[in-house]
Amino acid sequence: MEQDADIIIVGGGLNGCTTALALAQIGQEVILIDAMDSSTLASDIFDGRSYALALTSKNMLNVLGLWGEVADKSCPMLDIKVSDGRAGEGAAPWFVHFDHNELEEGPMGHMLEDRYLRQALLKAIDDTPAITHMESTKVVDQQIDVGGVSVTLESGQVLHAKLLVGCDGRSSQVAVRAGIGRKGWGYDQTSLVCAVAHGKPHDNTAHQFFMPAGPLAILPLNGNVSSIVWTESTERAEEISAMDEADYLDCLRPCFGDFLGKISLAGGRYSYPLGLSLADRFVDHRLALVGDAAHGVHPLAGQGLNLGLRDIAALVEVLADAMRRGEDIGALNVLQRFQQWRRFDTAGLAAATDGINRLFSNDNPLLRTVRGLGLGFVNSNPAMRRGFMRQAAGLTGDLPKMLQGRIV
Repeated sequence: MEQDADIIIVGGGLNGCTTALALAQIGQEVILIDAMDSSTLASDIFDGRSYALALTSKNMLNVLGLWGEVADKSCPMLDIKVSDGRAGEGAAPWFVHFDHNELEEGPMGHMLEDRYLRQALLKAIDDTPAITHMESTKVVDQQIDVGGVSVTLESGQVLHAKLLVGCDGRSSQVAVRAGIGRKGWGYDQTSLVCAVAHGKPHDNTAHQFFMPAGPLAILPLNGNVSSIVWTESTERAEEISAMDEADYLDCLRPCFGDFLGKISLAGGRYSYPLGLSLADRFVDHRLALVGDAAHGVHPLAGQGLNLGLRDIAALVEVLADAMRRGEDIGALNVLQRFQQWRRFDTAGLAAATDGINRLFSNDNPLLRTVRGLGLGFVNSNPAMRRGFMRQAAGLTGDLPKMLQGRIV
C-alpha cells in the first residue's frame, strides 16, 4: 500500500498541532487533519482563554522552537496560594504558600493566552515542510490492517499511513471507530472561564480558593489582568452564564473578594461541564490516543494541557527509539510502551484530582476543619511543601526528554 505520510493526526487543536511539530522534528512526514478552519481560531483579539504551562511544558516548547515566540507574552507564576473559603468571607486563616524561591529550576509555571500559543503553533506548522495541514476537513472512516492505516475523508479521499494519532478530544471519534470505550463520571459541576481586569497588581501570584461549590482559580496574566476558572454547580453555572455582564460580575465579586481592587471583564466568557473520563486503553493496532482523547481530569490542578504535552513527549520518544532500532512505529508492541509509560501517571492524577475535588467541594464543618489543619500542616513542612511544588512544576516521575529540555 502506497503511503501518503508516515503518520496521520486527527484533531488540529493545541495537542494535535504540537504532536505534528514534535513528530516532524524526529523526521516523520505528517498529515494533520483539522475539522476547523484555523483562521477562525487564531485571532489577535484577547478572548479570555489562557493556559497554565508547567515548567516542564515550557521546556518542551523551547525544544520545539516555540518558547522564543511566546516568552515575552507569558506571565510567570512566582507564588501560588491555596486556601479554603466561602463567598463573601474571604480566605480561611489556614493556607499553603508556594514560593518560587524554594525551587531552584525557576518559576513553577507560566500563564499564556490561547491566542499567542495558537498563533505560534500555526506559524511553525506553516514553516515545516514535513507537515501537511488539511483544514476544514472531516474524517468519516478509518481502517487498520497489518500493513498500515487508511483514513477516509468526507470528500471521499482516502489517505494512507503507518500510524494514526487521535487528538480529537474527549468525544474522540478516532477512539469510537476503533471500538475503544471510556469510563468516568460527571461532577455536576461546570467551570465558568473568563478574564478580569483589576485595579491592583497581582504580583505574579496565583490563587486557588476552595469554595463549597468548587474551586476558584485566579491566575496572573500580563498587566493587571487575571484568568478566572470559577466552578459552580451545573444548575447555578447555567443561570450565571445567561446573565448580562453586570450581573455576572455581581455573582463573581463575593467569591473573588476585593484584594485586587475593582474588577471588570476582559474578553469573552466560556463554560465547560466537568467530569472524569479515561479511555479504556490509549493504543490499538496502528493507533494512539493523546491528550483529552485519552483522558480528561478535573481542572483544579490546571494540568489538562500539561498532561497532553506529557503524552506527546512520551509518544515521540517511544517512536524515535523504535525508529533507531528499525522497528515498525505502528506495531502494537511499540505503542504499548507509550501506554505503559503514560497510563499510571494519568490514572494517578485523575484519582488525586477526583479525591481533592470531593474533599474540598462541600461545606461540611468537620471536613472544613480537617482541610484547614491539613493545609496548615503542609505550609509548615518545607520538605512536603517543596514536594508539592515540584509536582506542580511537572518535575516528578519518569520525564520524557523533551520535558527535560532535551532533544529526542
